Amino acid sequence: MNKKKKILKIAIDSPAAAGAGTLAKAISEHYNLFYLDTGKIYRFIAYLKIKFPKKFNNKFVKSKIKTLKIKDLINNDLLSDKIGTEASIISKIKTLRKIVHNFQINFAYNPPKKYNGSCLDGRDITYNIIPDADFKFYITANVKTRALRRYKELKSLKKNISYKEVLKSIKNRDKSDYNRKIAPLKKTKDSLLINTTNLSKRACFLKIKKIIDRKINI
Repeated sequence: MNKKKKILKIAIDSPAAAGAGTLAKAISEHYNLFYLDTGKIYRFIAYLKIKFPKKFNNKFVKSKIKTLKIKDLINNDLLSDKIGTEASIISKIKTLRKIVHNFQINFAYNPPKKYNGSCLDGRDITYNIIPDADFKFYITANVKTRALRRYKELKSLKKNISYKEVLKSIKNRDKSDYNRKIAPLKKTKDSLLINTTNLSKRACFLKIKKIIDRKINI
């Protein structure tokens, strides 16, 4: 049997602040999956660009990604609007995407043995990173709901920003994600649509859990 088929692989795509990260974390915890928020990698590279402007080049990024640990991505500095805007620009650069792409592939198909599989969320996971995923989800919500969620998140981190600024940032991010030439955000035919606009985190999780359990308990 192909080794890749022995692990459970879940791919999630979504626009910014749709709740995919929260859901992916809950799913990963429940099914003991190795979890990666792929957008955080681009935010991490954006952080490097801002912090080390003189050193910043492909070689520097490659060396940092090579030693990247999940704990490096759990950094509140990566959530700032400035970093988000820079990450959006970086995600369009072909050479940098290739570096990140290889990291993601390895993460998805080679999780540590203590895990039952992997769960990745991002913009191009369902068709570009794990096209043979066991489950594919496209998580969305209307733009005002997403902006309000991001605004509350930033406020809880004591960030000085207005809702209007966040809404503008989310709209710009959507435009960039949907229209970029390399690996744009799109819903694939085999992805299940989950709209979180009027659903609680718990309701979303249970909806996805039901779909997964139905298949893996056969």
